[in-house]
Amino acid sequence: MTGSDIPSSFRLAYVPGVTPTKWVRVWHERLPGTPLELVQATAADAPGLLAGGGADAGLVRLPVDRDVLAAIPLYTETTVVVIPKDHVATAAEKVSLAELADEIVLHPLDDVLDWETLPGRPAVERPATTADAIELVAAGVGVLLVPQSLARLHHRKDLTYRPVPETPESRVALSWPQAEEAPDLVEEFIGIVRGRTVNSTRGRAATPQRPTAKAKEKAKGKRAGTGGGQGGGGARHKPAAGRKPSPGGLAGGRSGKRGKPRGR
Repeated sequence: MTGSDIPSSFRLAYVPGVTPTKWVRVWHERLPGTPLELVQATAADAPGLLAGGGADAGLVRLPVDRDVLAAIPLYTETTVVVIPKDHVATAAEKVSLAELADEIVLHPLDDVLDWETLPGRPAVERPATTADAIELVAAGVGVLLVPQSLARLHHRKDLTYRPVPETPESRVALSWPQAEEAPDLVEEFIGIVRGRTVNSTRGRAATPQRPTAKAKEKAKGKRAGTGGGQGGGGARHKPAAGRKPSPGGLAGGRSGKRGKPRGR
């Protein structure tokens, strides 16, 4: 095996709340010889990690600097309010911002929602992380607005959540460093997250799908041996030496043989 044949690895960054499991599984099925390394990063650190070469691509939260990183939006998350299970808001399927006006709404330093105006009443201090804010909600200090995936990530038995319409939403995207053309392995991962099949993928790195030199030689030999569709058929029915085909063709020849009288 030459150096160019040795499969390289693919480093995929992902931020809290994003679950890349299903895409990683498909990757291993399609490119079993190319290791995929997962790199966990905070939403704030992920863009810098990609720009600095710490990962080949990443599942990040928008926005990102499009002069530095390319990005393909994948989906938009619903924003929910995390509340204690005995909170009055649990009686409704959805909660409006107006209903949170008198609530202390926690605003952690790692918040991923782009607020123009923060709802509710501010807490005395901002929690350092979303995980810290969840603990404060459980303690009855306030409520927390986050993308639904983060509410699930920090699930507790004593807490629940409800959707909050008309709030900023978080968009998740596949991102990688800007270049004239995406690298081969990035193209492969783009195909996977977009749901392309093996036959329809436009990725360029899935070399096992390309015919090998041995397969090409075998196919060439078959074409040379058959000499085309009709030639192959003629070779199988070539008459024995010293005999001529019947004027009526093969069918006529068989017919004449059946009509020949037996000697007595």
